[in-house]
Amino acid sequence: MGRVHAEAARRAGAEIVGAVGSSAARAAAAAEAVGAAQGYSDLRAMLTDAAPDVVHVCTPNAVHAAAAEAAIAAGAHVICEKPLATSAEDAARLAAAAHDGGRVATVPFVYRFHPMAREMRARVAAGEPGAVSVVHGGYLQDWLSRPEDDNWRVDSAVGGLSRAFADIGSHWCDFLEFVLGERILALSAQSATVRDRRGDLPVSTEDLVTLHLRTASGVLGTGVICQVAAGRKNRLHLEVSGTDTSLGFDQELPEQLWLGRRDGSTLLVRDPETLSPQALRYSRLPAGHAQGYQDCFDAFVADTYAAVRGEPVADGLPTFADGLRAARLTEAVLTSAAAGGQWTEVPE
Repeated sequence: MGRVHAEAARRAGAEIVGAVGSSAARAAAAAEAVGAAQGYSDLRAMLTDAAPDVVHVCTPNAVHAAAAEAAIAAGAHVICEKPLATSAEDAARLAAAAHDGGRVATVPFVYRFHPMAREMRARVAAGEPGAVSVVHGGYLQDWLSRPEDDNWRVDSAVGGLSRAFADIGSHWCDFLEFVLGERILALSAQSATVRDRRGDLPVSTEDLVTLHLRTASGVLGTGVICQVAAGRKNRLHLEVSGTDTSLGFDQELPEQLWLGRRDGSTLLVRDPETLSPQALRYSRLPAGHAQGYQDCFDAFVADTYAAVRGEPVADGLPTFADGLRAARLTEAVLTSAAAGGQWTEVPE
């Protein structure tokens, strides 16, 4: 992820002044990987010596809170990978610190920045679905489907008490709330660990979560979050089913938006000449020239930097407040799953 962040930063006109690693050797390797001017084995030394305007936190989850807090205290703006923190309490403290310090602090919920996702949001806001009957979808990956697959995220001491939901379920819920324009009020969750051992180590975090949800206006929905679904590489998909029109977005087919109606269904393809103003802002290439994940990340970082410069940006820039929201959703999922799927309210 550090390389993705660095590429987006350079495309937005930034200079990478430093990279931090856990040792001198790792710091040098990190600096080479992201094209930084210098590597540092201590974050505070980098904050003092390089004095960055913006710090990108791309560490394992358990380090996010301390790193972001140090950067804010040093006067830097912050982009912090999600989850913002491994507890809602820590996330709330970070959101307050950014607010009180007047710092721009964002979290890369970058799927918001697909042009066709913005188009979907604009059409929902305009009432095109009619009465929304249900929302459904999920986020499926397969990178942990084999017994030998392993990663630091599996270790709850490093990745946090939730893995699949905190890692990708948070993306799906953020995307749902962003597109629908309203919050998940309550949820019922169940979780499972398909691979209870990886190598010689037991696994204490979930491989999958199933959700039932209810929004503030009473819309019901379902979601499936899974990191052991063979063949699915990164399928975030959402359908808003309405009485007049249904709209469906699939992140693995990001150039398209499915529009379903009683008298026929169509695929709307990204074309700057036909998009809404909200989507057009993020349509950077001519029709037929595919935009993808890096383009989303570039747009997110560019909007963050514009906010740092005090320039106006389009609505929808995900801030630490959104990171706190994701942490609260994660804790509600853990609470509900531990109680056998009991309906649990999500705190504001």
